[in-house]
Amino acid sequence: MVNKKDNIGEDTTMLELFRIETENYSRILEAGLVELESDSSADRIEPLMRAAHSIKGAARIVGLNTAVVIAHSMEDMLSAAKKGDFTLDSSDIDILLTATDIFTNISKLQVSQFNEFLTENENKITDISNKIQTSLNSPKEKKVTVEKPVQAKEKPIIEIQNNIDISLLELFKSEVKTNCELIKKSTETLTQNYQNDEMKNLIRGIHSIRGASRIIGLNTSAELCGALENQLTDFSKLENIFNSNQINILQNVFDIYNALIEIDDNNFINRTNELYNDFIDLLTSVKEDFLKINDSTSNEKVETNEEKPIIVEEPKRVKVEEEVKEEIKEPTVKEQAQIILHTEAKQQKQQEAIVRVLAENLNKLLGFAGECLVQARNAKSFTPFLLNLKKRIMSLNSFKENIFQDLESYKISDEIIEKFSESTKELDAVLILIIQYIEQFENFSRRIESTAERLYNEAVATRMRPFSEGLHGFTRMVRDVSKQLEKKVKLEIIGENTRIDRDILEKLESPLNHLIRNAIDHGLETPEERITLGKDPTGTITIEAHHFSGMLIISVQDDGKGINLEKLRERIVEKGYTTFDMAKNMSKNELLEFLFLPGFSTAGKVTEISGRGVGLDIVFSMVHSVGGTIRADTEFGKGSSFQLQLPLTLSVIRALLLSIRNETYAIPLSRIDRILKVNTSELQTIEDKQYCIFEQENIGIIDSYQVFGYVQPKRESNHLNVIIISDLLNRYGMVIDTLIGEQDLVVVPLNPKLGRIPNISAGAILDDGSPVLIFDVEDLVRSIDNLLTAGRIEKLSQVDKVAHKKKRILVVDDSLTVREVERKLLENNGYEVTVAIDGIDGWNALHREYFDLMVSDIDMPRMNGIDLVKRVKSDSKLKSIPVMIVSYKDREEDKRLGLEAGANYYLTKSSFHDDALIGAVEDLIGKAE
Repeated sequence: MVNKKDNIGEDTTMLELFRIETENYSRILEAGLVELESDSSADRIEPLMRAAHSIKGAARIVGLNTAVVIAHSMEDMLSAAKKGDFTLDSSDIDILLTATDIFTNISKLQVSQFNEFLTENENKITDISNKIQTSLNSPKEKKVTVEKPVQAKEKPIIEIQNNIDISLLELFKSEVKTNCELIKKSTETLTQNYQNDEMKNLIRGIHSIRGASRIIGLNTSAELCGALENQLTDFSKLENIFNSNQINILQNVFDIYNALIEIDDNNFINRTNELYNDFIDLLTSVKEDFLKINDSTSNEKVETNEEKPIIVEEPKRVKVEEEVKEEIKEPTVKEQAQIILHTEAKQQKQQEAIVRVLAENLNKLLGFAGECLVQARNAKSFTPFLLNLKKRIMSLNSFKENIFQDLESYKISDEIIEKFSESTKELDAVLILIIQYIEQFENFSRRIESTAERLYNEAVATRMRPFSEGLHGFTRMVRDVSKQLEKKVKLEIIGENTRIDRDILEKLESPLNHLIRNAIDHGLETPEERITLGKDPTGTITIEAHHFSGMLIISVQDDGKGINLEKLRERIVEKGYTTFDMAKNMSKNELLEFLFLPGFSTAGKVTEISGRGVGLDIVFSMVHSVGGTIRADTEFGKGSSFQLQLPLTLSVIRALLLSIRNETYAIPLSRIDRILKVNTSELQTIEDKQYCIFEQENIGIIDSYQVFGYVQPKRESNHLNVIIISDLLNRYGMVIDTLIGEQDLVVVPLNPKLGRIPNISAGAILDDGSPVLIFDVEDLVRSIDNLLTAGRIEKLSQVDKVAHKKKRILVVDDSLTVREVERKLLENNGYEVTVAIDGIDGWNALHREYFDLMVSDIDMPRMNGIDLVKRVKSDSKLKSIPVMIVSYKDREEDKRLGLEAGANYYLTKSSFHDDALIGAVEDLIGKAE
């Protein structure tokens, strides 16, 4: 058991810093450990060892001793593997990944939950640590190191490959900047007199930059710092001050790092490639020249030890590194605080490289920046008013000139003429001022709009993150799933540095997870099958992200067996989605669309990994929710691909502006299937629900007034503006008043205090400064579906050329067949009919509209016909409406109950025929017209 108890301090700031650091390093560990299975070279192990070491140090500083234990065990195993004393196998990597999971879970917790989590998992942590130690102590895993004879050195030809991770660049620059200050101060001291503490600080600073360089993949820098650290370690034993040659080398090192931290992030990779030769030259100088005597002022102690540091046996070098490791102790809490204070003092003069901002505050900043841009653009609207004023003054000035010329023909005193002349001069001065003001205002308008646009673009940029940040865990998942299925799989990532909106990036994890799992399980063959097919035994899954035509394109592709379209066609028919005749004529794209339906799966059996049919519909829903599209493609025997086309950002959308009841709304263009002009004569009715036919599909139609609870108006035209919208399951048409036009809108999140507003997702500010609400299409489709399903809708009527009123009848029956027969029969005889599916629905319809007659069944759910009749006859506003009961119950007792309840007529369905029904209706309310 772990015997060191946690001693967590009350400084939540330090704990939060630990959580952030743990999150970063656990990602490095997870990705790097998976790569060790194919390449376990020392260069690959070094950054992982440093990551475990950093977590250990950070855990010790904040008092998480339980975390220190497991991180220390990980560091021991990785350190032994790096030195060549231990060979990592698959089981060891499994143990290390399990240990990494502990830190990944910690990084997802609130700081207040740390202690509880570590206490609950204490036994698990102890078990992991014991497994690591057991594996380390196993004799079969040890290597025997053969000491090579010392040979004369030749000038090496050094080739080092960089593999830079841009996502960690800001952290790297921050660490380099801080440690350069420490190195500079120590170097200045060591040029004057030797101090052991300053030498340790110098080595610690170089050591930290080395680790940071390894972590981001700047290997040229890591090699340079490693060589310099080794030389400084050897030099420290001499206890001498630096000579001129050493100072020159150190100064060149400082210069290259000062240049490095000033490089713009976008140009960092290209610029470091240009600095490649400078790093290699410095590395060569450090390895060959640092301990050479180039200055006559060097003391005798250096001369007597000249040959010793130049040729150092490899085992001895390892021993020196171990000694330095012991000397470089982790800073105490007090020392850590001093470093933080020192850094804060320095940042008073220099801008911070990284600033932590709450997502909520960032969204508000973006919203304000968007409003600022809109208001700046709105300034243009004042220009026409000013130009009109200028035009009127010029017209007045022209009129004045004509009057002035005619004054001589009139007998007007010179005094009046002089005053008129003075007023005209004032008018000329006003005109000049107006012209100058318009020019200045136009310049100001352009400047303020340009500034606001730059502000907005910068605010948007703060939301953009590299694609690599959303890939955490996929390498590990591919390894685990492929091992479980006994397949060999390689994951390739293209476009890791592609910038993606933070909100979209967060939504991508689940869809990509499903696509990758499906590719491994359904797409890729076993190694034996691939060899038989002439393929590489290791299958490849490629994830690519790039920008194209203002959209973000993400594709997931595998080189597996592809999808058998004929089997897919059979599955579609088997599931009852379509008939065999229709399915056999479907194209490949049409067939592949069925993959995204809920519950649809081509898998022969359900496994823990896939086959439940709940994967691709989740992918479709996510893509659809952000206004994107997804397209599948496949080639049998060669593989499949899924392409997600998404907006670059959710903060700006292209929307259609429309009017409903003199209010302006917006709907994202990407969520509109089609905009139609439909004549009311084209509308058809089934089940009292109106629809139009579009692309051989029945599209249910509903008035937007009913969706939002307004009284439906009598529209003045037979031509309706219909917007077709859909979700994964339903497609409907909504009638709106006016189509205004398209516009780019800056999305402004709604205040959380408002709670959830039905059918509305966000707001925006139009160019004229007025607010507009943006529809939530998914919610809107659900609302329409609920209204149509419940039958609580009014019909869109054709405008009558000759105004006349038809007699209206309400038919209440829970049988679809009976409802339709009665409706058609009554409508064919000139009556206007509305149907209701049960007593409650009929009761609501009576309160919503006026009817001349109600025809009702008896046996219905929720409210039966007898109770409905009693309610109608006891209501002062409804009791005058005649009521007819049409029922299968033909006993005298049933008739008596109906008539006693208040029914005016009782007709049995057993004797039901056309003439009987129409005759009874005419007896009660007369002919239709």
